[in-house]
Amino acid sequence: MKRQKRDRLERAHSRGYQAGILGRSREHCPYQSSVDARSQWLGGWREAMEDRAVTA
Repeated sequence: MKRQKRDRLERAHSRGYQAGILGRSREHCPYQSSVDARSQWLGGWREAMEDRAVTA
């Protein structure tokens, strides 16, 4: 169970990062029902926004 949960959260983080790199708004987060997954997605999104700001 823990492995599946971690994989799901890692995937949420990765998808959030990709959305951030593409310049999508954080309101486009597909994880509305799961607080953990939404948190991971937003963390990835913020990380991507920081990376975009550094390279821009």
